[in-house]
Amino acid sequence: MDLSTSLMGLRLPHPFVAGASPLGRDLDTIKRLEDSGCAAIVLPSLFEEQITFAQQGRIRHVDPLDERSAGRLAGFQGADDYAFSPEQYAEHIARAKQSVRMPVIGSLNGTSNESWLTFSRLIEQAGADALELNLYEVVTDLNASAAAIEHQLVQTVADLKQYVKLPISVKLSPFFTATANVAHRLDQVGADALVLFNRFYQPDIDVETMSARPQAELSTSAELPLRLRWIAILHGRVRPSLVVTGGVASVEDGVKAVLAGADAVQVVSAALRHGPEYFSVLRDGLERWMERHQLTQLADMRGRVSLKDIADPTSFERGHYIRTLHSRNGIA
Repeated sequence: MDLSTSLMGLRLPHPFVAGASPLGRDLDTIKRLEDSGCAAIVLPSLFEEQITFAQQGRIRHVDPLDERSAGRLAGFQGADDYAFSPEQYAEHIARAKQSVRMPVIGSLNGTSNESWLTFSRLIEQAGADALELNLYEVVTDLNASAAAIEHQLVQTVADLKQYVKLPISVKLSPFFTATANVAHRLDQVGADALVLFNRFYQPDIDVETMSARPQAELSTSAELPLRLRWIAILHGRVRPSLVVTGGVASVEDGVKAVLAGADAVQVVSAALRHGPEYFSVLRDGLERWMERHQLTQLADMRGRVSLKDIADPTSFERGHYIRTLHSRNGIA
């Protein structure tokens, strides 16, 4: 039984990868993940704000010690509140690479293509096998157009590809008017993988204090269908590896992701719930499913439920939408 897959040219024994999370902060936990069958790990993100503060003493072009800037930076934590400083992050990569044989992927989280991206070279020099670029921002500027936002995203990836030789994956938000076009443009500038999708973290409201309350809940299978839909749409139509992240809580979820066309499946919430050993559950469950369906290679199932061979994917999606609404359980 061959469960192997390729992610950005990295050969993996199976598709289940540990996504960026607290699980990657401790070397002993990283070793447990590998011992439990995890195929690769994305380390927790290093944030743009950490790097610019360390290099320039500024956060988003603002001096945090300036009292006039207190309101603008009120939501940011202090430099000492991060798990690693920029220098410690590079050292952590180097130690992780010395401790395990599975691929170790660094992660940069930011909003721009400014000088902080130069830190990617230190990540490369530290020995990372690849780099995940997480460009997360809720754009509240009324004058920022969708075209400008997409251009900055694509240009940032293009700049990074010129700067390092590492394979680059791009963790995307689901909130684009034309997600397929964004994926196509990222393909054109050399992105090696697309990770679908970044979770949209939304604060709740505390009705007693009448203030926003940050919250970060573990994902469930309810979040998976959006990822499956877009993986199925893009499979076979773009060159980068396709990675599902968010909503993979069970063996069945992992099977669905591969059937849609995923080359790899990032797992975070399920591993936090059940422990690193859950990776062996996912791997063994996938193998048993393949045996039941008399499949000997992962490639035999990947993309079977994608839109790769659909002549007009747009019409297919529209027809599927109408048929769903007119079904017995339709709600519109």
